[in-house]
Amino acid sequence: MTRNDPRTDLVGRGYDAIGERFAEWRDRIVGDPRREWEAELVSRLPEGARVLELGCGAGVPDTQRLAERFQVTGVDVSAEQIRRARAAVPEAEFIQADFTALELRPESFDAVVSFYAFNHVPRELLAPMFARINRWLVPRGVLMTALGTSDTEAWTGDRLGAPTFFSSFPMATRPSSGYWRGDELRVGTRRWRAVMPRRVAWPSCVAVLRPP
Repeated sequence: MTRNDPRTDLVGRGYDAIGERFAEWRDRIVGDPRREWEAELVSRLPEGARVLELGCGAGVPDTQRLAERFQVTGVDVSAEQIRRARAAVPEAEFIQADFTALELRPESFDAVVSFYAFNHVPRELLAPMFARINRWLVPRGVLMTALGTSDTEAWTGDRLGAPTFFSSFPMATRPSSGYWRGDELRVGTRRWRAVMPRRVAWPSCVAVLRPP
């Protein structure tokens, strides 16, 4: 387990504290578009593909559905969420870690997916995070992620009774030293090409991306 950054450590401790409350809150959400996003990813992968889910939470229901078709590894900073995920999806592998500091074997995954976890990543860490993902993906691998759309350098406050942290770039300049140009997302010195039209839903922009 690695927890190097105090901001992501705060996020982990927050999700440890709100484990059951978060599950109840999520069950009441109406109109969450992640099933549609998930279908976009699934349509691009062969059966048995190796999928890394960053910010997997308790594994319900997203990780469960992915694990029915793929070899899934889930990562989350919260010990409580990982405990729940292991109980809910025993066929998947889970790692408790701050994924912004995680080291994995190069070219060990066919796809990386992260639904809303990047909203908790300090925005200056997005460029090195995308570089890590690029190393972890096989050639022609894909990344499906949702990124925040507000200009929020750092927000710390209460969420469901526990402190947490949020950070994001606005649409025009996200991520650090990079921005959207047509169907390209530029992250630091790297460019990612959208393989489906990027869409804004909720306060997030979702895209399925492939490094060139």
